[in-house]
Amino acid sequence: MPPFDYASRPLLVVDGDNLAHRAYHSTPKTVLGVHGAPINAFVGFIGMLARIWGEEQPRGVFVAWDTLGVETYRNKLWPPYQGGRVFDKEIVDQLNLLPSFCEAFGFGVGKKAGYEADDLMASAALAEVDRGGTALLLTTDKDSYQLVSESVTVLSPKRGTRILDRIGLHQVVQIFGVLPEQVPDFKALAGDSSDKIPGIKGVGPMAASAMLLKYGTLEGVLAAWDRPADAEKAMMFRDVATMRPEVEVVLPESGPPDWAGGAAALRALGANAAAERIASLIQ
Repeated sequence: MPPFDYASRPLLVVDGDNLAHRAYHSTPKTVLGVHGAPINAFVGFIGMLARIWGEEQPRGVFVAWDTLGVETYRNKLWPPYQGGRVFDKEIVDQLNLLPSFCEAFGFGVGKKAGYEADDLMASAALAEVDRGGTALLLTTDKDSYQLVSESVTVLSPKRGTRILDRIGLHQVVQIFGVLPEQVPDFKALAGDSSDKIPGIKGVGPMAASAMLLKYGTLEGVLAAWDRPADAEKAMMFRDVATMRPEVEVVLPESGPPDWAGGAAALRALGANAAAERIASLIQ
């Protein structure tokens, strides 16, 4: 049997913080490491990722991370952005160590102060497309829908299941009523409560999609409005909602993860059962 052709497969681009939070809240906090601190996010994270890797057989894995405690350009544009989010100390401690943990598996890792994970995801996905490849974005964050194209698909885990919804061009239009490139314009008008973006008063999702269908762009909508105060806010909200794929990233080589290196990292944490499961994947 010829060797598996990893090079022809999509790159799996992972929203690290998004997956880590889901792992932390779905894996018992009684899973403790060698020093008695919780390691449930580590164990749940790699368990989920190993399963998805097995299902998708990507050419490689790139994991993008936020830099906790550091303001981004979005906060400077709109200070209330993502305000009020408070994380348990136990997950913050694990989030600070997870990027280096991912490196033990040979995953590509992206993290840069002043940028969010989604900016690093955008950089990785577009770099992969530029080299002639395709990308799968693993995240529940609908901001990622602005990246969807013939070459980029979002894998969105369904809450409480192992099912991954595949979000392509058709699905973006079904969900938002706009094209992927119009998603930031849509959020500027309709807002996004999860990110504390209020949008424009009196404009809901249906009105936003209808106006963008009629006028094409946010600029077209604003020209028809002739409401200067709202126009300035809407343009600023679009900047907040737009991913910036301007961070240089290093993509992983094609091939399976370093399961042996990952198993060793799990043993060092004290996650021996998880290490054995990962070691069983070594070919």
